[in-house]
Amino acid sequence: MSRISFLSAPFLLGFDSFEERVDRMAKSAETYPPYNIERLMTGEDSESYLITIAVAGFAADELEIVSENNQIVVRGQKKSETERQYLHRGIAMRQFQRAFLLADGMIVEGAELADGMLRIPVRRPEPQKLSRTIEIRSV
Repeated sequence: MSRISFLSAPFLLGFDSFEERVDRMAKSAETYPPYNIERLMTGEDSESYLITIAVAGFAADELEIVSENNQIVVRGQKKSETERQYLHRGIAMRQFQRAFLLADGMIVEGAELADGMLRIPVRRPEPQKLSRTIEIRSV
């Protein structure tokens, strides 16, 4: 059975990849680790955002951030601790993978780990306003 989407309207050309991204995000409904996304108010000609992920207990070398194909993927994997014996272990230290989809043109500006919070600033530069006249050829 084929699926009909609102993005298949004839006046929405080239939005197929957008629909695929929405589907991908809908499938990744994982809740660990918790995160915030903030819109930062800057006076510049760009939009800035800050992704903050709670990664308490993870060291910088146990985290990996990859930015590719309009997506940021953050992975965390604890190194095994064989020398500890826990009587109760209530702090989650399981491995995780969290993905964030980005719009075209978004720039990941780096990452910072402090106080158990991983901060990833992301910026969308102001797009250039392009206007041109299209020549009509006679055939």
